[in-house]
Amino acid sequence: MKRLLVITYYWPPAGGAGVQRWVKFTRYLREFGWEPVIYTPSNPDCWQIDASLAEDIPEGIEVVSTRIREPYAAYRRLFGGASTQITELSASSSSGKSLKSRLALFIRGNFFVPDPRAGWVRPSLRFLKKYLAAHPVDAVVTTGPPQSMHLIGLGLKRKLGLPWVADFRDPWTRMFYFKDLHLLPPVRRRHLRLEAEVLSASDAVIAVSSQVQEDFIERGASRVELITNGYDSSDFGGPLPEVDSAHWKVVQTGNIGSDGNPRVLWKALSKMLNSDPRIKTALQIRLPGRIDPSVVASLREEGLDGNVVMPGYLSHENTILEQRSADLLVLPLREGPEGGKIVPGKTFEYLAARRPVLGIGDPEGAAARILSQTRAGEMFDWNDGSGMLSFLEKSWNGFCEGRRQPLDTQVESYSRRALTGKLASLLDSITRK
Repeated sequence: MKRLLVITYYWPPAGGAGVQRWVKFTRYLREFGWEPVIYTPSNPDCWQIDASLAEDIPEGIEVVSTRIREPYAAYRRLFGGASTQITELSASSSSGKSLKSRLALFIRGNFFVPDPRAGWVRPSLRFLKKYLAAHPVDAVVTTGPPQSMHLIGLGLKRKLGLPWVADFRDPWTRMFYFKDLHLLPPVRRRHLRLEAEVLSASDAVIAVSSQVQEDFIERGASRVELITNGYDSSDFGGPLPEVDSAHWKVVQTGNIGSDGNPRVLWKALSKMLNSDPRIKTALQIRLPGRIDPSVVASLREEGLDGNVVMPGYLSHENTILEQRSADLLVLPLREGPEGGKIVPGKTFEYLAARRPVLGIGDPEGAAARILSQTRAGEMFDWNDGSGMLSFLEKSWNGFCEGRRQPLDTQVESYSRRALTGKLASLLDSITRK
């Protein structure tokens, strides 16, 4: 059994798609001849907690932790609660546009490169050099964001020469919020230089969407493998939730920022609600996750606030129940040129839920390709109100006629086990002697 060191900031009890990806890889890697060892901070600053994800970690997995020093405690003292939520996740959201938040973003962008976890890089290199001398591994994987994790991998590559894979769950300098960090020109150049060093020094780079893969290849990475996020079939193996015949459920799971606010969709739903009194009683817009205030305001403006349920952050298990109970799943991507390159992790769970998906974003983008390939739904341009309305009306008519059979989606290649097999093959190829 080969040993794999996985360097990640996020690990249970932290929640979110970044945790799910590597928890699920860890669950299946032993089947393919790899024993993962997790290196992660013992005291991360995480605002999403989902202890249930720990149930997916196989017994006996070694987790090595050291403390990390982060600036978020100081942020909270200076900016009245500002934290990870405004410095990365919602840098483009309305919650990040106040004077205090803009100042926090400027400090985050220009004083912490590539991100506020940069202070963990040097201590980690000192620790891991000693740890690996006593506990050798066959390969290293770093997964980001935060992109500081890749700088740890870069340092280990230079010091120890270990085979190294950089797993990019999101792009680096072409991430949607990068433009909102108010970077000074020298800082921007430093980001680009560090990114280029990671792309060139790693034995392989993993991209989670075809368009990000193409970007990395164009920018000089010697080997870029496409290993998307996925779904775990065991999460969807139980019986279907009981059908709620009283409510037409339009569901969007996960966070929505202001630049992901599907205003045209709300207008289409409002138009339907005003044209058919039955919809006013039946429509239930369910939005589990963190919702930007601008989204709440848009719903109110369209007269939909009485039809909205916002339960807040849910565990992974309960999120899947929401997806499987939906009559229609909504997948709003980020507006702007970078949005088409991103495939949110929930996309694959939407596919496995086998409910119709209404996507909003670039009709030629990476997520649109997947919806088309799997026959799970359709991607509409942000301004295509008539297309969205037709899709909604089809769903409503199916609800009224009692037609709610699971879709025959072609999703098997996106199972976590199949994707772990691809990862293991990549690792085998870079460690073959």
